[in-house]
Amino acid sequence: MKLDTFINRPVLSTVISIFIVLLGIIGLVSLPVTQYPDIAPPTISVSTTYSGANAQAVLNSVIAPLEESINGAEGMTYIESTATNTGAANISVHFKQGFDPDMAAVDVQNRVAKAQNLLPAEVTKVGVLTQKRQSSMLVGVALYSEDPDGYDMAFIDNYMKINVIPVLQRVNGVGDVQSFGGDYSMRIWIKPEVMAQYGLNPSDIAAVLADQNVEAAPGSFGAQGDQSFQYTLKYRGRYETPEEFENIVVRTSANGEVLYLKDVADVELGKVTYDFENTLNGLPGSMCMVFQTAGSNATQIINDCLAEVEKMEKDLPEGLAFAIPMNNNDFLYASINKVLHTLIEAFILVFFVVYLFLGDIRSTLIPAIAIPVALVGTFFVLNIIGFSVNLITLSALVLAIAIVVDDAIVVVEAVHAKLDAGYKSSRKAAIDAMSEIGTAIISITLV
Repeated sequence: MKLDTFINRPVLSTVISIFIVLLGIIGLVSLPVTQYPDIAPPTISVSTTYSGANAQAVLNSVIAPLEESINGAEGMTYIESTATNTGAANISVHFKQGFDPDMAAVDVQNRVAKAQNLLPAEVTKVGVLTQKRQSSMLVGVALYSEDPDGYDMAFIDNYMKINVIPVLQRVNGVGDVQSFGGDYSMRIWIKPEVMAQYGLNPSDIAAVLADQNVEAAPGSFGAQGDQSFQYTLKYRGRYETPEEFENIVVRTSANGEVLYLKDVADVELGKVTYDFENTLNGLPGSMCMVFQTAGSNATQIINDCLAEVEKMEKDLPEGLAFAIPMNNNDFLYASINKVLHTLIEAFILVFFVVYLFLGDIRSTLIPAIAIPVALVGTFFVLNIIGFSVNLITLSALVLAIAIVVDDAIVVVEAVHAKLDAGYKSSRKAAIDAMSEIGTAIISITLV
């Protein structure tokens, strides 16, 4: 193989090397950094809740009609569903690799809308959530009470829901923030024996709440006629305290007796769900997980989230603190450090081997310059073909370092062999050496 063009034109070779380094730096800066490559097919999650229903009821009345409607979506490969005894329903719709996730989400959303009239009224009121989500979790943020008797879980969950999760959701590249907890909710614990005495059932209480605890538009008066002023009426709106709920009228009798909600139920401000109970090292706390969007830079997202956590930590109530129990950057930085260590070891090995056996500083500098040029240029190629910096590509880079080192040593040794054989011109020695081993080196590297 004739490779004498680059030997006879050193300026051209230098310009190409500089050009490769510049392109490699551009590729390195723009490459997304993730823990694993994006090889998972697009997945659309459909979730809802049927309060009070067991798993079989959720399966029959919620999952079955949704699956029948979603089935057959363009690009879909298969569906998997789960139902729990807490009334939760989740359907994961998997699509072909490379299918547009935005189009998949729109198609699934339209098909879910068609099945709305087949769902129970309780599910329709709660709503059916359709969203895109990557399966990998980037970072976990925990909020906990430093004093076991300080703040209860309901307060911490509510603080996390109101003040922490919205901030993390606004971070660029965050696809979703999943909370393992629940915010405040008014809990009405019905007394069955008292309800039986008055001939009431839970649906009667639900009807009373729907009738009296409402937001209404009472309107205005004075808009027509000769009035000088127009007044807009104000309405009390929804109740906010347990005492207000306790005084809701359930029934009145002809003799003037009034049955209040507090007579047939206990009312308290509690959690919207008791499915989660979080502790951190034995202390009451709350937890949320951050998910990324497809093609985003995981390392940058994690750093931005941690920066927001540091800002929020200054405004925390006394006795609350943040903790980061999971951070994928730990794995990424460990892998990157391993690559850097391998690169340094390769430089030391090249210097040692070349100088030990050839005894020439100039010959030692040549592979030391060639190795970083080849490695930096690799990042531009990674960017072109759509790869990211992850554990797999870093592992491949470690292997590539060994190949580049071997090639550099072989080339320098071959040129020195020609010089030892009597060649007076370094250029002629380099041309003849590369004509002999060029094909072999390229073939070995490709293999």
